[in-house]
Amino acid sequence: MVILDYGSGNLRSAERAVARAGADVEVTADPHAAIEADGLVVPGVGAFSACMEGLLGVGGHRIIGKRLAGGRPVLGICVGMQILFSRGVEHGEETDGTGEWPGTVDRLHADVLPHMGWNTVRAPSDSQLFAGLDPAERFYFVHSYAARKWELDGLPGQEPKVTWANHGEDFVAAVENGPLWATQFHPEKSGDAGAHLLRNWLATL
Repeated sequence: MVILDYGSGNLRSAERAVARAGADVEVTADPHAAIEADGLVVPGVGAFSACMEGLLGVGGHRIIGKRLAGGRPVLGICVGMQILFSRGVEHGEETDGTGEWPGTVDRLHADVLPHMGWNTVRAPSDSQLFAGLDPAERFYFVHSYAARKWELDGLPGQEPKVTWANHGEDFVAAVENGPLWATQFHPEKSGDAGAHLLRNWLATL
């Protein structure tokens, strides 16, 4: 299991959390290791544009694309989820994402930003990622930007499973789309609920 090191993200906390969930973890930017691993975690914190710059610098967009083409699981976390969309808009600056999903990440319409703290989510009843978790469980968020719409329908019987949360307005909190899963919240900072969620993901590898 590889955590992609492209200069962004809580690499060590993510490494510890995934290891506690039962995986052998390597933190690396090596393309061969990242492409061939059973699972790849793409973390991310900070600005969308800075994360994309770092990702492009290590060829991370190609790594993600090659993994998905081969049906190999990828988990994006926080800005590591945001960069999977077509574009991000921050402070009037538009930056291309990896384009794995259509849509724009932009500023939440909320009285208080950043959205920092614990929040419940609304997961589909058939979610694998949230399987076995009480709907009242809370997860830890730190962000001011999010995907406020979901624009990919998917093929019949293969529709993405989209989980929502609310801070001022609804936004995408997690997605399960074939081998590509992602969370806007930080499972590595979400205590027992986050550990359970990571175990659910690892069980699919």
